[in-house]
Amino acid sequence: MTRSLPPEVSAAQFDRALAGWRAIVGEPHVVTSADGLAAYLDPFAPGEASEFSASAALLPASVDEIRAVLRIANEFRIPLWTVSTGRNFAYGGAAPRLSGSVVLDLQRMNRIIEVNETLAYALVEPGVSYFDLYAHLRDKGYRLWVDPPAAGWGSVVGNTLERGFGYTDYGDHAATQCGMEVVLANGDVLRTGMGGIDIGTAWQLYRPGYGPSFDAMFMQSNYGIVTKLGVWLMPTPPAYLLGEIQFQHETDLDAIVEILRPLRLDDTIRNNAVIEGGLRRAAGLSARSPWYEGTGAMPESAVTAMLKKLGVGRWNLHFALYGAPELIDARYAIVQRAFARVPQAKFSATRYTGDAQPVAGGDRNLAGVPAMSAFRMLDWRGGAGAHVDFAPVCPASGRDALRQYTMIKTRAAEYGFDYYGGFTAGVRHLHHIFAAIFDRDDAYQLEQAGELLRSLMSDARAAGYGQYRAHLAYMDFAAAQYGFNDGALLRLSETIKDALDPNGILAPGKQGIWPEKWRDRRGYT
Repeated sequence: MTRSLPPEVSAAQFDRALAGWRAIVGEPHVVTSADGLAAYLDPFAPGEASEFSASAALLPASVDEIRAVLRIANEFRIPLWTVSTGRNFAYGGAAPRLSGSVVLDLQRMNRIIEVNETLAYALVEPGVSYFDLYAHLRDKGYRLWVDPPAAGWGSVVGNTLERGFGYTDYGDHAATQCGMEVVLANGDVLRTGMGGIDIGTAWQLYRPGYGPSFDAMFMQSNYGIVTKLGVWLMPTPPAYLLGEIQFQHETDLDAIVEILRPLRLDDTIRNNAVIEGGLRRAAGLSARSPWYEGTGAMPESAVTAMLKKLGVGRWNLHFALYGAPELIDARYAIVQRAFARVPQAKFSATRYTGDAQPVAGGDRNLAGVPAMSAFRMLDWRGGAGAHVDFAPVCPASGRDALRQYTMIKTRAAEYGFDYYGGFTAGVRHLHHIFAAIFDRDDAYQLEQAGELLRSLMSDARAAGYGQYRAHLAYMDFAAAQYGFNDGALLRLSETIKDALDPNGILAPGKQGIWPEKWRDRRGYT
């Protein structure tokens, strides 16, 4: 097997860099073997996984080690691709955008530095997962909830920096972040906001600080390496209610969104409610084969029969209410009256005291309990299950939601895929997540999944919609959709990139932002 090298770096130069890195992080924490590097390939790649491969991986354990690693990377002009735990599956995992980059894996930096119960925040390093933080809060008896995304094994820092979301009242992770420690490409270390005061007391309390505020600049960017991050935590409520409403018709989506929006705007429903498509719900309960064994998308008759047999709605709204029992009762009555206008809507709800937890099911996330139920869907098509996601933002209007759903479902069927998706409701927008599920050992399905994603991105742009995150293979394409004034936004991003990272060593190509040194690689692996 041919040895993988960083681009434009000779074997002799790379050997000298590796020797320097081994002296910094230790021999066991420099990965160069083929078997070791296989863990840094994209496990769900919609194409050849080797197109986005690393030449090595480094696992530092401290900020000082990161700074020393950066000195060598700058000396030899070796690009680094930073990951927190590398589990952002469906978007590329730990694989680098620029093939041959060295992965800077921060999983060993896994300290929960502080939890403040009175002011309800935590300060964590990149290697801390949602499972880790949840277990720590439980073990210490803190009356605080974490807000987990769909897969609890992900990094709190990584998910927040990618603007991920969860399902409680604190579901907007970017909005509930406060204060970062960042190492810049030149090794300089800064703390944002109130962290700029050496003995500051409000680093995790007031994000802006004094003067310009930079936290958002380090989200979905390649401007620095975030080594510490503050996250606000939800105080354990005295009680909560987990509710579900099942709807029987595809066209009910319009009414669901139109009814839900004012309930989100006036804080009757304060959490990120989920409008789950029927097939997505079914895939958590069953494989596809008992209902349909054809090669293309399931016909409507098969979908209808499956949903009826499984007791699943065509759309399934999941929401939560938190607070004093009398407030929950009042809000639930409002929710019931509002959605009773939709014919055949079916209601169910379970009440809990604040310390009680659901024993099973995806709704555990709504109670601050991390889970891994999202991966049950990998069995949907059989074989070596994989998925790649398409994530357009949708205005919180029934017309737009139905339009996006119809557009994606129709295009997916053309390529032989079922509509596995749904909407997560912010206050004024919806995150629309569609997953193309495929057997990665089936070459045809693999090719079609890639073609489908490219088609969906073009469709969305033509309809005026943009993605909020994209797989490695489509980052350049996604960035190009934001084309106002001949791409002024990307020009600004790359101007900042060149100023902060003149050697272009930090995550070239991330979110379509290329440094001058590697700008000719845009659109290529």
